[in-house]
Amino acid sequence: MNYFKTAILLAGMTGLLMVVGFLIGGQAGALIALVIAAAINLFSYWNSDKLVLSMHGAQQVDEHTAPELVGIVRTLAERAGLPMPRVFLMDNPQPNAFATGRNPRNAAVAVTAGLLNTLNREEVAGVVAHELAHIKNHDTLIMTITATIAGAISMLAQFGMFFGGGNRENNGLGLIGTLLMVFLAPIAAMIVQMAISRTREYVADNLGARISGQPMALASALAKISDRAHVVENETAERNPASAHMFIVNPLSGMRMDNLFSTHPATANRIAALEQVAAEMGMGSYGRSAASAQRYAPNSAWGNRARRGGPWG
Repeated sequence: MNYFKTAILLAGMTGLLMVVGFLIGGQAGALIALVIAAAINLFSYWNSDKLVLSMHGAQQVDEHTAPELVGIVRTLAERAGLPMPRVFLMDNPQPNAFATGRNPRNAAVAVTAGLLNTLNREEVAGVVAHELAHIKNHDTLIMTITATIAGAISMLAQFGMFFGGGNRENNGLGLIGTLLMVFLAPIAAMIVQMAISRTREYVADNLGARISGQPMALASALAKISDRAHVVENETAERNPASAHMFIVNPLSGMRMDNLFSTHPATANRIAALEQVAAEMGMGSYGRSAASAQRYAPNSAWGNRARRGGPWG
């Protein structure tokens, strides 16, 4: 059902792009709109990962520079049946993470220093599993496409103002029609983009919980990240708000409601959904089996060397 909803929303986004193009230049305008979108998407397909990683100052790490983090990613990638993605660390105090890349073989997982300083080992694994779920579901490509189409719609709407708002075959839109197109088309595109983002987050939470085997560790991580995101500013994300939808939790505002303009579902709703996953997996209120519960101290800190040898490497 979530895949069907995503397909419908993508179709709606493409249709909106064509409508804006048609209103500007008739059939030729609609065709030009598609060509522009195709060109932008082609560029994004090959370069989006490099651009966003560079934008957020992410530095690639390996077994020598971040052995525990890379070990977690490797173990969970194997469990998910994915190639080992590149691993990046962002020198940012806000706990957060995102995945990027055009396909699983060219994927990357990036986490902030704040994430590693805030979460325990199980919670970090839950976040990584969530990002691997995005990679497995090709969400990184889907969200790149929606973001670029939304950008193309905004660009074309602005062109509509300069071209007088309409084609002669249709007697034009007129001043009021032009103003409505310039302001409403980008808003409509943003609403669709955010709806797709929220849909994919729920799916990634579900699959990520199953990959890690610890749904409530992910739920705990979401609660901690959401709380910290309210008080710790992500300056890079604030300067580049178009990348906000990529993060596991909204790095900008931490909205609490699933409203039309929220890039992410409400954290409480995501935790409730993860509680259902935990129940399906036969886990208790802490989302752990009896055997797993004995492997970890409830508040074990990330990087606790005494915990070496656990299931995350």
